[in-house]
Amino acid sequence: MATIKKIGSAVVGIAMLIGAVGKFVPHWFMTMPFPLSIILWISTGHGMPPYFSTDAWKEDEIDTWTRDGDLVVATGAKSGTTFMLYCTHQIRTKGKDTDDELFPDVSIATPWPDLIQSRGGSWAEQKERYNTTILPDGRTMKEVWDHPSYPFRIFKSHFGPPELPVRKKGGKKIKYLAMVRNVLDVAASMTDFYSAHTDEFRHLWGGFPPDVPPDVRDADGFHPAMKDMLPGNPLEGIYWGYVNSWWPYRNDPNVILLHYSDVRKDLKGSVAKIAKFLDVKLSSSELNTVVNRCSMEHMKKANKFHYYMPLNTDSTWNNNEHFIVKSGKMVNKGHVGKGKDKFSPEVVAKFREAEEKMLGHDPALLKWAREGGGFPPVES
Repeated sequence: MATIKKIGSAVVGIAMLIGAVGKFVPHWFMTMPFPLSIILWISTGHGMPPYFSTDAWKEDEIDTWTRDGDLVVATGAKSGTTFMLYCTHQIRTKGKDTDDELFPDVSIATPWPDLIQSRGGSWAEQKERYNTTILPDGRTMKEVWDHPSYPFRIFKSHFGPPELPVRKKGGKKIKYLAMVRNVLDVAASMTDFYSAHTDEFRHLWGGFPPDVPPDVRDADGFHPAMKDMLPGNPLEGIYWGYVNSWWPYRNDPNVILLHYSDVRKDLKGSVAKIAKFLDVKLSSSELNTVVNRCSMEHMKKANKFHYYMPLNTDSTWNNNEHFIVKSGKMVNKGHVGKGKDKFSPEVVAKFREAEEKMLGHDPALLKWAREGGGFPPVES
């Protein structure tokens, strides 16, 4: 009996210790091996992935660093985010940044406030470094992302409402570009994405995302990244939550909601539509230049998408040499329909079932999320 009591006391003590770490210094979990690091992180009430934060977007904070006309490219994960960041940059420069002087890297030219760049860091402690950090070429980071020639600044996010205060009363007038992709194509892209991260980045975050090769499958035909996306699993929100959050805002005047398949099928028309939304007038020649520079072929050649973390303060991270993803891994072919062709009928059926469960409450939403095209107005 005494032994049992000792074991019970030890278990209670360990649970209390884990709870205290989770409350006060949760980044300590990131020093542990995967998957223990993530199990402890999630079990103490923290969201996934562990390097995301909504703090920059809180209503009492957003007006302290934004200004009228700013654009937030808030596309879904693996739904053309880097594509849209680079393309909207081309629109604001009218394709004249021919040598990408103003686009040394996507994370510098189009900052990502969601991302906590240091283990144990926060939006509050890294906020000012967006202005003061010196780049290898001698410029401050602010001189790039807040260049005086820009008609608007561009910021990246993977969040949707209510984390992004789209209908905030008063304050800065901000525009939002959101984009949805067919879930099977997102899942297909996610299978490549886990292993695309560098070891240096993975080391900061408790081994997440795990280094799982794209062709690995379990007995049911699922890659771990695909399974993580399914309802009830750790990354459920990156697709289902995202799609549902933006749908009611599809006709808001400060929102442009796009579907990846529509943009890929008609890039020129989509660029013109986005430019109009951003109040940028492009001549016929400028439109053609922008469209060319927004192509996958040009983006692969440009290769400005390593996602450096210049605000990082960890001793193991070299701000000039380390980056989030391996070279060439952020720009792929971007095929529409690749998921359906890539997966087994059983896997496709499982995702169709998930679509019905998570999006089927609105048949118009379900159809649009799958296929794109026009969508109905919001019912009042």
